[in-house]
Amino acid sequence: MNYSYNGKTAVQETGKPVTLENAYAYCRQISRHHAKTFYLASLFLPKKQQKPIFAIYALLRTVDDLVDNAEDKLHNGLITSEEIQTLLEGWKSKLRECYAGKLDNDPIMMAWHDTLKSYTIPIELPLDLMDGVAMDIEFKQFETFDELYVYCYKVASVVGLMTSEIFGYSDKQALKHAIELGIAMQLTNILRDIGEDVDRGRIYLPLEDLRRFNYSTEEFMQKKINSNFINLMKFQIERARSYYHSSEKGIPMLERQSRFAVGVSSLNYSNILTAIENNDYDVFSKRAYRSFWQKISTIPFIWYKTRTVS
Repeated sequence: MNYSYNGKTAVQETGKPVTLENAYAYCRQISRHHAKTFYLASLFLPKKQQKPIFAIYALLRTVDDLVDNAEDKLHNGLITSEEIQTLLEGWKSKLRECYAGKLDNDPIMMAWHDTLKSYTIPIELPLDLMDGVAMDIEFKQFETFDELYVYCYKVASVVGLMTSEIFGYSDKQALKHAIELGIAMQLTNILRDIGEDVDRGRIYLPLEDLRRFNYSTEEFMQKKINSNFINLMKFQIERARSYYHSSEKGIPMLERQSRFAVGVSSLNYSNILTAIENNDYDVFSKRAYRSFWQKISTIPFIWYKTRTVS
């Protein structure tokens, strides 16, 4: 059977054999549907690198969606946290079998099985990703930035470490900077999605930061924008930008054909922070985003920048 993607899950078309090309196409559709900036950047990679990148993102997104959908059922008493963990364990088992060389008819695992023939991606990385996603099942607010850092590392930085094996690099220091870029991007996600998360009863910013700026969790849940909140946001944006800035040192360490795609992704994602500023830090009623044309407009600058580094 073949697989297509309907925006939520795999759609099986019976009567047709499973093909590797079809599996990769499925992974590509997931990326295109859910990750506009990521997908745009990936198009600037050589064709050989695009397929495994889509496979990595498809696994990330599918596991994340599994937990998100299960959380709704958990809150409605339709499923237990133990049952959600069992679903995640099912994906971990699939992954272990994939690494053991066993072929699975699941399109994502088919793509991963093929990817592992050409690239070395330690199994600990996707397993860490699943553990990070599992932290959302019974969410507990982070007390310190160190706690938030662990979460960001597991749900984002490990993706940077996995994709670095696809991009190729000349210096292992590139991996340190890949971690930094993952932290920066996840912090950006958190700041952009504050309003949506509050609607779900969640605050991802550390409690120590709220206390530092004398802004209470009650004010947060009431979506109150005042000078304390704005100062809190400025601090968070500066923190994220510091990680973006440091991560730029890793781009020249990547193989030349990969630098442009990483540069496109990094700059366009970091520009979401500027969009938040342009919205006067109103992340409760306005979603910060970059239009397609704004993203495209960065291409000449990034092309020049990544072509002039040694």
